[in-house]
Amino acid sequence: MAATAVIGLQWGDEAKGKIVDLLTDEHDVVVRYQGGNNAGHTVVAGGKTYKLSLLPAGILHPNVLSVIATGVVINPKALLGELDRIIEQNGPINPKSLCISDRAHVIFPYHMLEEAVLEKSRKDEAIGTTMRGIGTCYRDKYGRSHAIRVGDMYYPELFRRKLVEIIDHKMTLLRALDPHVEPLDADAIYREYSEYAARLKPHVCDTTAVLHKALKDGTRMLFEGAQGSLLDIDHGTFPFVTSSNASGAGLHNGSGVPERAITRMIGVVKAYSTRVGGGPFPTELNNAIGQHIRDVGREYGTVTGRPRRCGWFDAVVAGYGARLSGVDCLAVMLLDVLSGLDEIQICEAYEIDGERTTDFPSHVERLAKAKPILRTLPGWKTDITGVRKLSDFPKNARLYIDTLGELIGAPVEIVSIGPDREQTVMCGGK
Repeated sequence: MAATAVIGLQWGDEAKGKIVDLLTDEHDVVVRYQGGNNAGHTVVAGGKTYKLSLLPAGILHPNVLSVIATGVVINPKALLGELDRIIEQNGPINPKSLCISDRAHVIFPYHMLEEAVLEKSRKDEAIGTTMRGIGTCYRDKYGRSHAIRVGDMYYPELFRRKLVEIIDHKMTLLRALDPHVEPLDADAIYREYSEYAARLKPHVCDTTAVLHKALKDGTRMLFEGAQGSLLDIDHGTFPFVTSSNASGAGLHNGSGVPERAITRMIGVVKAYSTRVGGGPFPTELNNAIGQHIRDVGREYGTVTGRPRRCGWFDAVVAGYGARLSGVDCLAVMLLDVLSGLDEIQICEAYEIDGERTTDFPSHVERLAKAKPILRTLPGWKTDITGVRKLSDFPKNARLYIDTLGELIGAPVEIVSIGPDREQTVMCGGK
């Protein structure tokens, strides 16, 4: 049995979707296990570009089962819109090719409203969320009493009663923060979401049971998460994080699949660093090089369109992410974006309060003090998008690849040099 996990080792947006898409042909089941529609994958295949947020990349492969597991928070309207776009591009989807967990928690309009009001009230201390209700839905999940799961929508009396109770409570709190907040209509939301539930019903099931059966049958499984390790709620740059375990630590509680079942962990990194929202970013480049990386790499959010902050590769960040998830190997993405630069720098350590360290700080106050210790490497002035073998890379590009593997402590097995599937070098073949 082969069970592979694809984990982002930075602040997300590492182009994990391309790797999942490439590996899907080698697997029978693709599982999305955490996060919501606050992040996305862009997959280019057959001349078409697909924007995926909630749907696993396996949805583009008709013979693969795609699973949205228990740890995901689902906005039904967003999910159905995504399904409709895929159907428009690719044709009908077999109901048996997509499973949605009946245990997954549901995002409602009040979650988005609550998030907007809370962010506004924080003023200069705002976290910089996507305003899609992800964090407030997860908060209700852990608070329990005001949580609604996908399966609850198929018990009409329970569903309506819970909505009325929750919305009454939410409006009382929100009016205290913003007296001008628009009221929500519980009956209208009930009717709207009942229609969503009816459309999703053919796909809703106990995904934990499905995955356990797949394990027993020796089915080849591929796991994909959202965001990246530094956005992990427990292990990331708190509070500038997402609301779920975005490192490999979230795979098991989000899917219900035990750790011992995973046979291969692939850590995905960009050839440089990016992040969105607030929080310290030691290698950030607020200059022409940073803008060059942003423009060439098209560093704007798949979901939000927000420009991403760009900087040199941070091996302290990526090494920490690799240790968190116990990665076996690396996939280096968007290496082609760095082509044409005279020289390229890599952060190999931090200086904090006069001391050198390769340990990632546990508090953002300490991270804010970090000065990157940079290693300078020569650039390459060659277009590498046509490279198909590791040995065909220019000498300086090969040096850069090898240096990343050395500093992170894991071998580089995949290098991406463009958005198409064909623009990928599998390093095992040399």
